[in-house]
Amino acid sequence: MKSNSLQKVLFVILTLLFSASTFAHALWIETKAIGTKGKAQKIDIYFGEFSDKDITKTAKWFSDIKDFSLVLITPSKKEIKLTSTALEDKYQASFIPDEEGVYTVTMHHTVKDVYGTMKLDYNSSATVTVGNPSKGNEATANTNIISLFSKEITAAKKNGKITVNALYDAKIAKSQKMKVIAPNGWEKELWSNENGEISFTPLWSGNYMVEFAYTEKSEGEYNGKKYNEIWKMATYFIAVK
Repeated sequence: MKSNSLQKVLFVILTLLFSASTFAHALWIETKAIGTKGKAQKIDIYFGEFSDKDITKTAKWFSDIKDFSLVLITPSKKEIKLTSTALEDKYQASFIPDEEGVYTVTMHHTVKDVYGTMKLDYNSSATVTVGNPSKGNEATANTNIISLFSKEITAAKKNGKITVNALYDAKIAKSQKMKVIAPNGWEKELWSNENGEISFTPLWSGNYMVEFAYTEKSEGEYNGKKYNEIWKMATYFIAVK
């Protein structure tokens, strides 16, 4: 009897640990912040643990995450759906800029399988500046329900202040917790101010990730399974010189 009880407890603990590691995983976009008119711009989509440099091989991406939607918003607000190709550890897409300004790349996917009682909703974005840094350079270019944005991403430098704006449901995300992850895995949690902004000063050069996760209490049924929460995450990649 005691043995059976112990096995049940261990099963519950292992299930919780597995669930926690699954939800900790993120989808994110990586691309160069500056592009060139007429030259192909590569976009890479990864899944895994950014802080641990633990990248999941595409053949092992769980559920239907590989079916994410990737959309390019041009400086003149045209929306173009991009097609990506599976490589060993990432999906890759590209586009050729044909006008000057700031292009916004958005990724979105709601996972078809409900995990426990939670519906998972992944969002990511990146901006590419081609020539004119003003046209199209605005947070609202991203139409995802949860998003992050930095207006001066091309100027991101070591020891220079970086400000990131957060939006939720097209509104400023006030008093929300964000996470900044440095190239060496160092993490810091920050709370957005009244303008939905967080600011940080990078101490190292390299690639940074900003994450914004929000859990919405909502009951329903999705693909035949009930849920009582919707977990939404936005990721934003910043290359610091």
